[in-house]
Amino acid sequence: MIQLLFLVLFAEGVLVFLLLVKIGPLRDLVIKSLDQLKMGKGPATVKTIAGTMSVILLSSLMSIVKIQNKGAKLGTMSPMDQVLWRTHLLEASLMGFTLFLGFIIDRMHHYLRKLINLRSNAGSSKEELERLQKEKVQLKENEEKASKEIKKLKEEISTLAENLKKAKLECEEKDKRVETAEVHVASLQKQAADLLLEYDRLLEDNQNLQAQALGRA
Repeated sequence: MIQLLFLVLFAEGVLVFLLLVKIGPLRDLVIKSLDQLKMGKGPATVKTIAGTMSVILLSSLMSIVKIQNKGAKLGTMSPMDQVLWRTHLLEASLMGFTLFLGFIIDRMHHYLRKLINLRSNAGSSKEELERLQKEKVQLKENEEKASKEIKKLKEEISTLAENLKKAKLECEEKDKRVETAEVHVASLQKQAADLLLEYDRLLEDNQNLQAQALGRA
């Protein structure tokens, strides 16, 4: 029993050392082994072993107390009681250290796994941050391009507005010219009509004069 406890204690010490000190891929191998141990029926088995050892530890402690009480009553302990007392004390110490190291291994595995997840998340967050920074730079460049395009469009709109204003003024001026020409044409048409009437009157007078001249002859 004692040899088995020493062996378990030594194995636990090696596991603690490998978890504390990173030696190549050994830490990752130990963490993966503990991950597999905590899957399926592993936790129930470990709890059963820990419970059994706790019961044996309590039994050893009770035996130590009984031997001490017996020695106190007799005033001294017999050599056999001393051997039993030392044996139970050694077993209790080994089992206590074994349970304690088991608890330490469990906590170290838990926090290392948590640390690995945090580093993984930190790496993902860093990549996400770099991607967002690139997108920010790209958006800034697009914003500058859009600002230049807007400025250019504003200048074109201003130029078009000026051209439209000029065209409108030219159109108004042409409308005025057209109106003036229409008035002038109307005036010329009126003058032509008056001249035509005058021509008809003169023609009639000429015919009358010719008739009168023929009548006198």
